[in-house]
Amino acid sequence: MDSSRSLEYVLSMQGGDDDVSYAKNSYGPAAALASSKTMLTSAIDSIKLTKGGSSLIKIADLGCAVGDNTFSTVDTVIEALSRKVTVSDGKSDQPEPELEVFFSDLPSNDFNTLFRSLEDKVNSSSHKYFAAGVPGSFYGRLFPKGELHVVVTTSALQWLSQVPEKVMEKGSKTWNKGRAWIQGAEGDVVEAYAEQSDKDLVQFLKCRKEEIVEGGVLFMLMGGRPSGLVSQGLIEEEKRDGFNIPVYLRSTEEIASAVDRCGGFRIEKMEVLKIADPMNAKQQELKDPESYGLAMANSVQAGLKPMVEAYLGPDLTCKLFKQYAIRAAANKECLEKNYFYYMIAVSAIRV
Repeated sequence: MDSSRSLEYVLSMQGGDDDVSYAKNSYGPAAALASSKTMLTSAIDSIKLTKGGSSLIKIADLGCAVGDNTFSTVDTVIEALSRKVTVSDGKSDQPEPELEVFFSDLPSNDFNTLFRSLEDKVNSSSHKYFAAGVPGSFYGRLFPKGELHVVVTTSALQWLSQVPEKVMEKGSKTWNKGRAWIQGAEGDVVEAYAEQSDKDLVQFLKCRKEEIVEGGVLFMLMGGRPSGLVSQGLIEEEKRDGFNIPVYLRSTEEIASAVDRCGGFRIEKMEVLKIADPMNAKQQELKDPESYGLAMANSVQAGLKPMVEAYLGPDLTCKLFKQYAIRAAANKECLEKNYFYYMIAVSAIRV
């Protein structure tokens, strides 16, 4: 994919609510959210709420996507804040602060589906809140200075702002020939991704430093790694080599370094979470290989189809994922082996 082309209008989770939608295939992020819920709640508890303070608490979910996970994250924050307000204020005659939630993602996100379900979700919540959508990249400013009290971003920060330009330089030592990502790539390619990742994370933190009030909370849950970590002719080789997925899995050291260099935040807790791939359960649920292969293809399409389709076009994309389903069904190791992946959860206080 041409790195000069903005990813904002093609990089999104698959919208809608059909079988290949992100809403129907976000089992992995749901498992990660469940594993980090206690840490998120503890982060909210660290906020200082004083009498005479703001009568409006503002929350932002950056990279919100769409589906149950979106509202699950916000519900956790709302519930924790509501408990904290009750404990802090006791029986005072001061009115309980109102809550406002901003759902933010790239313009390519399926905000239509999100907004259609928003009213029911808010009304069914035990604690009411006001809601608004904010389209835009979280690698830039999204809110006025000192506006937000809680910012959460889950399963989004592993996506980079762009494909590193170096890996698109055909014939160079950083040319990512034969691959669409950094897995198995040469060291120079990995380094190019690491440089882009560091630049992006620092930029993200600088923007949030401006937007979050002192004493506010930034909670990040991102794909990570522990420390120390086409052949069938469907696609022409040159076309394959020109496509790269803008994802990088950071280590805890890389995250801590970026936070330290940016300043303005104190890390309260950082934890590497080992998550059992929810597709492991599908091995038992879906007895025949064909059904499992289709489920695997649907899961991959939920996260990559919009970007792949923008590059290959709808017809070739359809053929590609059909072939993916066939190959997944034939892969005995996928059908029998349990897989795990890693997420890094970080809670930080704005100082």
